[in-house]
Amino acid sequence: MFGNTEVSYLRTLPLERQREVLDSLFQEELACVVVTKGIDPPQALAEACEKAGLTLMRTPLLSSAFIQQVQSFLEESLTESSSLHGVLIDVFGVGVLLLGKSGIGKSEIALDLVMRGHRLVADDIVDVTRRRQGVVYGTGNAVIRHHMEIRGLGIINIKDLFGVAATRASKTVELVVKLERWEEHREYDRLGLDENVYELFGVRVPLICMPVAPGRNLATLVEVAARNQLLRSRGLNAARDLVERLERQLQEQETPPDSEEEPRSGEPR
Repeated sequence: MFGNTEVSYLRTLPLERQREVLDSLFQEELACVVVTKGIDPPQALAEACEKAGLTLMRTPLLSSAFIQQVQSFLEESLTESSSLHGVLIDVFGVGVLLLGKSGIGKSEIALDLVMRGHRLVADDIVDVTRRRQGVVYGTGNAVIRHHMEIRGLGIINIKDLFGVAATRASKTVELVVKLERWEEHREYDRLGLDENVYELFGVRVPLICMPVAPGRNLATLVEVAARNQLLRSRGLNAARDLVERLERQLQEQETPPDSEEEPRSGEPR
């Protein structure tokens, strides 16, 4: 990148010296050359770029603004990314990723949550990226963004039906809820002490395996799970606190109170 300072310095050099400096610089592995602030590139710079086979570009942006935009673009373009079959929704400010087999009811749960005032990020295809260490973002696929498939209804547009406030472009993935068919003889976690995780690009996201059965209000359960995740992120764990309280109570019951010694015969009571 050549800004006002670099171009001004280059022009103070004799033409042959300019060519020597640029030839030496362009021996490095460069992607392109950009002149900022709308400055006309010196003739020696244009010749050196053509000789080295480098693209020469010019932008009206200041050097600082250009660097910032390029950094943001490269972070977005070069980061790890993938696509998942699921639904991402913002529930009480918590990014909840719903996973499960096709037809298990992910979209219906998301629709119920939208009608309760929560915000849809993506349905069916969730594009996930790790933009910085320890944080995974999810966005909607550009082709089907704001759209949702509901069996029996077909394709609906959440933004058109409920307004722009019912959607958002992206959200961090902070909780994964995996929907599973209810199995009668399977043991499910009833206390919430198990801390399961779902790995996305090496980032460990809290995981809840939620059985699906007739009569269960799954939208309400997802809301409660999101609220509970907010509390856990602040160091409050209801299941752990209850177990600790029960353990203290049991210890107190097992320890007999100190009894007074019986007085000896002849001694006053």
